[in-house]
Amino acid sequence: MFRNSVLIIPSLNPDESLITYVRELIADGFTKIILVNDGSGPQSRLAFDTIGSWPECDLLVHTVNMGKGRSLKDAFNYYCQKYADHYAGVITVDADGQHTREDVIRLDESLRGYKQTLILGVRDFDDPSVPFKSSFGNKMTRQMMRLFIGGARLESPARHTKTISDTQTGLRAIPNGLLADYLTLPGERFEYETNMLIEALHEKTPLKEIPIQTVYVDDNRETHFRPIADSAAIYGQIFANFLKYTLASLSSFLLDYGIYSLLILLTAFLPIGPKIWLAAASARILSSLYNYTVNKNVVFKSNIRQKNALEKYFLLCAVQLGCSACLVWFLCLHTILTEIPAKLMVDTFLFLISYHIQKNWVFQEQIQEDRLVCAKELRKG
Repeated sequence: MFRNSVLIIPSLNPDESLITYVRELIADGFTKIILVNDGSGPQSRLAFDTIGSWPECDLLVHTVNMGKGRSLKDAFNYYCQKYADHYAGVITVDADGQHTREDVIRLDESLRGYKQTLILGVRDFDDPSVPFKSSFGNKMTRQMMRLFIGGARLESPARHTKTISDTQTGLRAIPNGLLADYLTLPGERFEYETNMLIEALHEKTPLKEIPIQTVYVDDNRETHFRPIADSAAIYGQIFANFLKYTLASLSSFLLDYGIYSLLILLTAFLPIGPKIWLAAASARILSSLYNYTVNKNVVFKSNIRQKNALEKYFLLCAVQLGCSACLVWFLCLHTILTEIPAKLMVDTFLFLISYHIQKNWVFQEQIQEDRLVCAKELRKG
């Protein structure tokens, strides 16, 4: 049976079991496999020399270890140059034996029906065979991504939405239509795979999850994942948007305060009441327009209609202003807090809530439109 995809296997210091694994994949009908030697030592020479001599396999070699992200991008580019006209896409497969041949075949078959969908082979982290550090790390990353980035809105048969259940899976089917965008994503090591998911969420790319077997060879001792360095890089990508939002809000506050102070000086001839209201209102309008523009184009990168998003944004500003005033008044009346510390506490709380409202409502594409796109992709299957 002709397979619809090219397999990409990034590998660092594999043993000879990789020879058997690749030979069996070829026997399963995969006619082209791109194997990346990511700076492996001489002990792996036999595996690479053997596999590289087979006509079904192309071998790419890094002189030094450059990371999984760089290996994937180099292989994606190679595929686009040589094979994209003959196949529907690629499937990334880990070289450590975690991905069974049956699951690789399932993703290949799914790729036939999803031309613009990122397909993920997802594991069950409640399985008791999963090492604790792997289960805990994946669940933590999943929750952090859901909190700071959002979920993947896929229509299930029950028409429910869901979030990505396995953010670190290496078994992924990527159709040709998505590869060009993923070539330019940042990340040289494991954080690249996280960036791929973040890009899919930002661009509203339909996602399909396929349950796969949860396999950990020798308690996952052969993994090249660096717990501290690679985790820091992954979480850095997840928190990047929130950091942008924080910096945008801080710069908006400084702009607001600067305009307010300047107008107070320029309108010194006015009575104090009108002077304060004029300065405060003008500063808030200008700083809000600035904050809206930065959040829309830099933080959330939304392409929602300008008028629709602007109306939502200023409605949020009005509600936030009212909530702030009421909560500050309540705290001052019923606690020992004074106006300044009470406002700092309240506005910090509202700042966090505002981030999620802007991400999930103000700068979010219309939910119905997202569902129609996802449903259309799902019907292709």
